[in-house]
Amino acid sequence: MNYNFLGNTGVLVSEICLGTMTFGGEGYWQAIGQLQQDSVNELVKSAIDQGINFIDTANVYSFGQSETLLGESIKRLGIARNDLVIATKVRGRMGEGKNQVGLGRLQIMQQLDDSLKRLQMDHVDLYQIHGFDPSTPLEETMRGLEDVVRSGKVRYIGCSNLAAWQVMKANGIAEKHGWGKFVSTQNYYSIAGRDLENELVPMVQDQQMAILPWSPLAGGFLSGKYTRDNKPEDGSRRLNFDFPPVNQEKAYEIIDVMQRIGEEHGVSVARIALAWVLAKPGVTSVIIGAKNTDQLTDNIKAAELSLTMEQLDRLDEVSATPKPYPQWMIERQERDRLAPASFSPNQASVTK
Repeated sequence: MNYNFLGNTGVLVSEICLGTMTFGGEGYWQAIGQLQQDSVNELVKSAIDQGINFIDTANVYSFGQSETLLGESIKRLGIARNDLVIATKVRGRMGEGKNQVGLGRLQIMQQLDDSLKRLQMDHVDLYQIHGFDPSTPLEETMRGLEDVVRSGKVRYIGCSNLAAWQVMKANGIAEKHGWGKFVSTQNYYSIAGRDLENELVPMVQDQQMAILPWSPLAGGFLSGKYTRDNKPEDGSRRLNFDFPPVNQEKAYEIIDVMQRIGEEHGVSVARIALAWVLAKPGVTSVIIGAKNTDQLTDNIKAAELSLTMEQLDRLDEVSATPKPYPQWMIERQERDRLAPASFSPNQASVTK
């Protein structure tokens, strides 16, 4: 297992992070996983035995059950708290009350206390807002996060599912007031979903933040189970919980190439999909969920797989999508900065 710094911090995290969305299975989370305590214990032990020190959860996963099961597992397994980097999230609705959702200072402090009780911990290492809250000023959210950091209950803060401008505005507010800034951003990123490369990846590289990709197998669509001749059937996760959205025809083209590359290495399609994400710029730790230890181990082994430049090029080519504006214009205008010394005005490309 390799370890990377969590953005511009001194904290090292495993390049594979154990996701816990499969823990519990209450409500619509049943379609993702229904692991109970004994199975959770087995999965957590296997992850740690294979070098994972980074575990990600959220208060909304099975409406608190995921945090409860994780906290109890760590206790029963006798794992030293300081050997782990624990991340959780806040924003989603956790009850019927008017203030049991959102990112106001009230909600942040209440939900953190509830998460800590479920986890049986006195602090979390990374506290992430789970999305944008248009009803709450960013100043209030960032002040609320600063308060929980200063209280000692949170070590670092991060964000998830935000646009690049929202991240920059939030961190700008924090910098202005001398508060802690987001050190990481958790986003959907897979070879079948490369949208964040347009704005978020350049921002992360410029700001020295960490990218923590979620659903690198596109909700199981890239697991190797599905092909043009073996499409999702009744009862499958992709039909019961069709998330994240996937252009299936495009994905089948990608899977065809991944199958061929997988055969070249003698590994699963899932490992190829994960190895591709791990190779991308800015990626610090890839979040993987699993329903059993065999699936977990196969996914973890993606960290040992090195794709050749030729294979990466093939994967990039088949998964490429048209650049949106202004990205295509920015790239076009970059050309004259890289022109040779003999470049003349007559060679300039038309830019409007």
